[in-house]
Amino acid sequence: METLTSLLGAINGVVWGPIMLILLLGVGIYLQIGLKLMPIRKLGMGFKLMWAGRAPKPSADKAVSKEGDEGEISPFDALMTALSATIGTGNIAGVATAIALGGPGAVFWMWITALVGMATKFAEAVLAVRYRETDSTGFHVGGPMFYIKNGLGKKWLWLGGVFAFFGGVAAFGIGNTVQSNSVADAMDATFGVPHWVTGVIIMVLAGAVILGGIKRIAKVAGKLVPIMGIAYVVAGLLVLIVNAGQIGEAFGLIFYYAFNPMAAAGGFAGAAVMAAIRFGVARGIFSNEAGLGSAPIAHAAAKTKNPVRQGLIAMLGTFIDTIIVCTITALVILTSSVWIDGEAGASLTALSFDAALPGFGNQIVAVALAVFAFTTILGWSFYGEKCCQFLFGTRSIMIYRVLFVLAIPLGAIAQLGFIWLMADTFNAMMAIPNLIALALLSPVVFKLTKDYFDGKDVLPGEELEHDQ
Repeated sequence: METLTSLLGAINGVVWGPIMLILLLGVGIYLQIGLKLMPIRKLGMGFKLMWAGRAPKPSADKAVSKEGDEGEISPFDALMTALSATIGTGNIAGVATAIALGGPGAVFWMWITALVGMATKFAEAVLAVRYRETDSTGFHVGGPMFYIKNGLGKKWLWLGGVFAFFGGVAAFGIGNTVQSNSVADAMDATFGVPHWVTGVIIMVLAGAVILGGIKRIAKVAGKLVPIMGIAYVVAGLLVLIVNAGQIGEAFGLIFYYAFNPMAAAGGFAGAAVMAAIRFGVARGIFSNEAGLGSAPIAHAAAKTKNPVRQGLIAMLGTFIDTIIVCTITALVILTSSVWIDGEAGASLTALSFDAALPGFGNQIVAVALAVFAFTTILGWSFYGEKCCQFLFGTRSIMIYRVLFVLAIPLGAIAQLGFIWLMADTFNAMMAIPNLIALALLSPVVFKLTKDYFDGKDVLPGEELEHDQ
């Protein structure tokens, strides 16, 4: 086991090293330039479509009304399902780790990663809808494995299989056992709840949702994700009101140390500019998952006939996750003095909340972590299920769901060092075939987008503000 752990650790150091980060950023920058910064320019349009996409609009026009028959869940619920998997421990522990290891400047590079990642997430969703299929049960399925298969041709089918294999395995780690273990730790430390009790409770609650399939997952995510996200942001804003006098200084630290090294102070070991860039980019990608290929699996099930419309909605996931939620966490940490004491991870975030809201600040973080992790389990169960279906067919779906649910309590009581390492490594291995496909299929994304905004690919009856 020690030899295997060492080997996996060496592989992890490569797949999450500078080359991978450059590849993720490079593809994102290429797509952003190719789209002429459209994801940033059309951000407002994306929010408008998201709000309108809560349910397909009824229409007398057959072509438009048929749009509601082209998927299983509303465009809004598709985004919420994707967000359920991305808004998680990365928003609480990941941001704190980036600051602890890279200094305040790491936050700036998280923002850059998000702005670049919006183009990546847009392209992923466009291709997911464009190349999705209908399975034997009549459900729409898609994602990297399908746009590799249908977009690049049968000779690339093996690459889609590689993505599906790593995705199906990684879901058990990063999207299941690691999450249940994080919740169990938080519940034990804050409320004294035994790990096994937490594991059983999550298994029962998650099982009731997961075994019902994508429609039930989307329904729960569509309600729970907005509530939990807004509640966490409101709690963060309360802290910032208390720490209002330090907000300006916090922004100053972020921008200054993004380009200047920071000396050691208190328990903080100091950080070079390269550390700020490295940990900011790495934690940003870990949080919003742009480029990993997970979110397009959810967006492929959206009720829409237009890939670009869903892409405009999908790109909001990166913006909401990193620019909004992660920024709230970062400002809470940097407006307190706790971050220079040498703490890291979720404990740093909890201490920062508690410094401004004594007595229950840490409880807010514990509950938020629990809800975030729970919804991550729901979202990743669907991702893993679709990967398994691609490899073994529709009959494997229920078997995968049952195994996924049974693994939850095991994760809550296990020592997860090896599992975390394996999941983290496989997560990166998912990104490689996805990024290759995004680069090769980028002309399709560019053409579909141009046609859409030129009015060549608009369904009769659609009212779009192309010039906004």
